[in-house]
Amino acid sequence: MEYVYAAMLLHKAGQDVNAKALTKTLSAAGVSVDEARVKATAAALADVDIDKVIEETQLASAGASAAPAASAEAAQESPVEAKEEKQKASEEDVSEGLGALFG
Repeated sequence: MEYVYAAMLLHKAGQDVNAKALTKTLSAAGVSVDEARVKATAAALADVDIDKVIEETQLASAGASAAPAASAEAAQESPVEAKEEKQKASEEDVSEGLGALFG
């Protein structure tokens, strides 16, 4: 997972995501670098639009939280309380995950 984090950090900093930059970033973080994994990560991300993936991930996360399971307690809530609870859950889910790393 640290290889993906390093790639996202480089992307956010406006740097090229390549094997050399990944190795430097991981080494600076104190990670024992596996050159094969670095090369595989760089190759896998070479043709990926990282901004688009982050945006899609945030949208999918928000959509998944829109349909929470109904419980007996939820059935007794007023519509206003239920709407407020869904809103809170949706905001929390969106702020989680990889998208949260980009502020």
